Amino acid sequence: MIIPLPDTTTRKISQKLVEMQEHYTLTTGRVLTLIVMTQEGDDLDNLLDSVRDASHEHPSRVIVIARANPADKTRLDAELRVGGEAGASEIVVMHLHGALADQAEAVVTPLLLPDTPIVAWWPTACPQSPASVPIGTLAQRRITNVAHGDGVDQYDLHLLSSGYKPGDSDMSWGAITLWRGIVASALDRHPHEPVTSVEIAGAHNHAAVDFAAGWLLDALSVPVHRTVTECDDNTFPIISLVFRRPTADVSITVVDSETVKVTVPGSPESLVSLAVRSEAEVLSEELRHLDADRTYAHALRALANVDYSEKQYRN
Repeated sequence: MIIPLPDTTTRKISQKLVEMQEHYTLTTGRVLTLIVMTQEGDDLDNLLDSVRDASHEHPSRVIVIARANPADKTRLDAELRVGGEAGASEIVVMHLHGALADQAEAVVTPLLLPDTPIVAWWPTACPQSPASVPIGTLAQRRITNVAHGDGVDQYDLHLLSSGYKPGDSDMSWGAITLWRGIVASALDRHPHEPVTSVEIAGAHNHAAVDFAAGWLLDALSVPVHRTVTECDDNTFPIISLVFRRPTADVSITVVDSETVKVTVPGSPESLVSLAVRSEAEVLSEELRHLDADRTYAHALRALANVDYSEKQYRN
């Protein structure tokens, strides 16, 4: 059910939410408040679909902030979604016009659930230091998406690293969780040898490849070289990974849009399922962990020592 509330106030929105809980048997077992910060021109329908799908695992009060033109007449237009339109959550979409466009935190505060964690998500454009902006200061967990649009370069990654505060995370980090499990499993196989260096290749300006490089450098304390290779949008962005070892190398390479090949000396080559995860799946993954992600923090810190130079390696 979708209930429009044009030219309204936060008090009227709160009253309507209470009314819906009483008359539409809306669940009261919400575990967090999720604030979604959007920009003018974002695909709201697609974002709402992702939130709805993620809510089946994480029933929430979702507050979507849609900033309109600051030059418009000041007003608040809202839309409440419950039932099938909201999954296991209740969704409040608020279009902020005029002066309200720059006062999102003041509009959001009266609608926050008491005694529950607050998560802020920037699915498209995001601040350089999420914890320093007003919405970020309200949240215990802050999720960015630096891979959106044209992606990131080394300068963007430097800004993200320097602006990091405990509680920050990124969708590209959540997107490689399953891949990191495959990597750890491959290195656990016999024969055990020390890794002397790592070569990782992937999509241009895709943060997932860089986060993976930082993670490997921090975990192994060996040189990591990050290169660029062509990659389709529907293919996992980390195309190949090679662990150089004294006698024989270990490699993980993309075969197709749903499979990677793991090559370990002394063992048959194995094919492992690894498809690109949907936005809803990654968001759900991020919402499972509301404490500070130290591994992500260490990966960000290690990015400064990743080798991005162009040089040839042996095949």
